[in-house]
Amino acid sequence: MAEMILEVENLKKYFPVYGGVFQKTIGYVKALDGVSFSVNKGETISLVGESGCGKSTTGRAILRLTEPTEGKVFFEGENLVGLNDEQMRRKRRDLQIVFQDPFASLNPRHTVQRILEEPLLIHNLGTAKERKQKVEELLETVGLHKEHAKRYPHQFSGGQRQRIGIARALSTNPKLIVADEPVSALDVSIQSQVLNLMEELQEQFGLTYIFISHDLSVVRHISDRVGVMYLGTLVEMAEKNELYDHPLHPYTQALLSAVPEPDPDVRKERILLSGDVPSPQNPPPGCKFHTRCQYVMEVCQTERPAFKDLGNGHYVACHLHQ
Repeated sequence: MAEMILEVENLKKYFPVYGGVFQKTIGYVKALDGVSFSVNKGETISLVGESGCGKSTTGRAILRLTEPTEGKVFFEGENLVGLNDEQMRRKRRDLQIVFQDPFASLNPRHTVQRILEEPLLIHNLGTAKERKQKVEELLETVGLHKEHAKRYPHQFSGGQRQRIGIARALSTNPKLIVADEPVSALDVSIQSQVLNLMEELQEQFGLTYIFISHDLSVVRHISDRVGVMYLGTLVEMAEKNELYDHPLHPYTQALLSAVPEPDPDVRKERILLSGDVPSPQNPPPGCKFHTRCQYVMEVCQTERPAFKDLGNGHYVACHLHQ
């Protein structure tokens, strides 16, 4: 039986919208609207979906980089949402993030030595000599040289910067890493290097990943389980091969139909969705996908479908399968 490391319960994040002369709150953008899932120790769980579906907000809310409006996040049995700032600061040793943009996430005024040392200083880990040695080890671990410690971020390529970002995330020996689109800004050849590095590090250090991406071919390569998000909610989650081979939700089917097929002789049926994504400030009632769904029924327009396990850990929120 796999050991659970993280459990997310009914996570919500509403951003206020201000308007009028006095800038009063006139509504809320429902970036997350009741997300629940669990993560087992040592696995990689991926969150996918189109831009604005709430993937990155989920990752940030779990780490409390964005404060959740409602819900619970249990890490090793302890609710992170209930912790004060000092308790949360101590917890951050075990919870780290790799940001999407390797050009914006590193301080241009600091050397690599300073960037990688900073988490160690914050958590009072090691002496000056031990920290220097740790930085050299981290650089070697992610495939860079110890001489690179003296350089500044602008002296590196995008792939090298992302390796520095991964090294920084590893510096405190974390148990869980949220990787927020870590390869989307990189060339395809560099993407594969960084993904292979992440897999090697996971094996070496027993890491658990929450991998956020919109690239479904990358997700299939690295994941154990995949969750599909739409307009702030999870609509489907399953083991990766089960999800790719037997997608149940109409939105998942449409997403997978858009993945390019490398074999030119294979003709794939493309599912084209009608209309645009509704506004998260004013989402439709019932199932949020019903305005674009080809199988829409009367019940879809009024009742929100439950996120149910249909067997073998294959969860789906769809009235077609309830």
